[in-house]
This record gives sequence, C-alpha cells and structure tokens, in this order.
Amino acid sequence: MRARRVLTTFGALGAAAILAFTTLTATTAPAAAAEPAAQAEPAAPVEQGEPRFGHYVALGDSYTSGPLIPLPKLTAPLGCVRSTANYPTVLQSTLRAESFDDVSCGGAETTHMTEPQRTALGTNAPQLDTLRPDTDLVTVGIGGNDEGVFGSMVGTCPGLRALDPTGTPCRDHFTDPDGTDRLVEAVGRTEGRIAAVLDEVVARSPEATVLVVGYPRITPPPASALTCPKVLPFADGDLAWAHDVETALSGAVRGAAETVAAAGHDVSYVDMHGPSEGHDACAGSDAWIQGKLTNPLVAMSYHPNAAGMRGVAAELRTALD
Repeated sequence: MRARRVLTTFGALGAAAILAFTTLTATTAPAAAAEPAAQAEPAAPVEQGEPRFGHYVALGDSYTSGPLIPLPKLTAPLGCVRSTANYPTVLQSTLRAESFDDVSCGGAETTHMTEPQRTALGTNAPQLDTLRPDTDLVTVGIGGNDEGVFGSMVGTCPGLRALDPTGTPCRDHFTDPDGTDRLVEAVGRTEGRIAAVLDEVVARSPEATVLVVGYPRITPPPASALTCPKVLPFADGDLAWAHDVETALSGAVRGAAETVAAAGHDVSYVDMHGPSEGHDACAGSDAWIQGKLTNPLVAMSYHPNAAGMRGVAAELRTALD
C-alpha cells in the first residue's frame, strides 16, 4: 500500500513537471541561463572514429530520468519526465552509440522492468522489452522506490521535524517497538529484486556490458554535523539516520550487482554514494541534489540537478574507460 501511495504522489508531481517542461521548450535560452551554480566535471569530449557500442539502453527511475532538469524529452510517455540533460543522455553524447534508447521513468520500481507502468500522462512499456540480443551497453538505476522507501522518507521526515527539531522523530516513526527499522528492512528485501532484474537483463542481452548505478547521497555525512533545515528540513538527529538508510540502499544495489557478476556476467556496480560526498542537498552551490523546493528551472525536490547528472555520467564514463 505504501508503494502505491508513493507512485500516486509522483504521478501528480510528474504532471506538474510536464507543464513546466513544455513551457521551457519555448524558452530554451532563459532555461539555460537559470541553471544552478552547482558544478561537476565536464563530460569527456565526443570521440572520433567508429562508435564503441552498437545499442545502449538506459533503464531506471526518476534518479535516471531527471524530472524538471531543463529541457524535457518530448518522447512518450511524457509522464516519465525524462530530461535531455539526464545522465544517460550526457553519457550517450560522449559515447555516440549507434542506437540509444532511454526508457527510464519517474516512479519506476523493480516490477516495472517487466510490467507496464502507468503514469499521469501515458503508460511506459516494460523497460526490459527494449533490450535486444545485440544490445551491448545497459545502465540500470533502480530500487529506491520499492516498498515506498524513498517516498516514505522524503514525504514523512520534513513534516516531523517540528515535533523534535534536534531529535530523531522520523527514525522513531519508522522503528517498531522491537527495534526493527522498517525502511532498512525494506531495503534489505529490495536487493534480491534488483538481482532478479539484472539476471533478466543478462538473459535478454547476454553480450552487454551492464553498469548498475548507485544512488547519490541526499544527506551530508554524519561526521560533518552539518544541518540545513531551510533546504533539507529533517530533524537534526534524523540526518544521520537518513544517511544510514541511504547507505543501506547503496549496499543493496552493490550486493545485487556483485551477486550477478559472481555468476560470470559482465555486470559492474558504479558507486555514487562516495563520489557524491560534498555534493549533498546541504552543499549549496556544490549540491548535486535539489532540496525541499521543486524548481521548474532546476530539478524536482529531493532529486538530482544537472550537475548531479553530469557527475553520474562522469563516473559511468570512467567505469567504461
């Protein structure tokens, strides 16, 4: 039930994102000028000569599709809110694969790799249906929406800060009397589902190099003792707990990738938890993640901005070199 609620919430935001995106298509220059100051390493220059890859497929959720990062991809379904500046597109601009399909979709769960996903503006076909026997590069960024983990955290914690600004009201909310952390427990169950997705990827595209993309951090590292309630309105004590949930999610994605790689497949985990340190939502002009306020010229709340997408693309390119 919780996961269904998160998808509904994203669908409403996605519709608003499309309105903003379609407006931006008529104002390309102002949109570019309004891009945030956050910086990432520039993408590698386009290589000359024969393309290294024949068919690149990008699979994933909103941390792949890039909702509200100018400008939109006007490809169906619009409810997936894919950006022309998301990391698959940035990576493709440097690789120049002969064929490129970005089928990522905001709100996607692991089930939507093999089942259709209904959005506010159309239905996205099962993402794995885009894979072919000759597909030779696949990037996968999935898992954060399973069992409503991401949506539950960012949808609940800001509203609880006022109860105990320096305490841990959100951690307490998600902790059962026996000490079980429901979100961390849910993340643990997600690992097997991600591994099942990867098994299906390599079954459909056995010759593909598969890069499994981790999630960048939203919160600053606990050792920094940094808080920014105007941008990331979690209770001070909940920031460390949220960091633990993020760390658990990164571990689940890594574990799934390593499990499938151990069976002899060309599957690699691309960590973003480490590279995004110093680029969390509290990092000001260095942030790769938008804070609590959705900005139709920057990014959806609690999602990567353009600099964050360039950062992911740079890590992927390094993994391929």
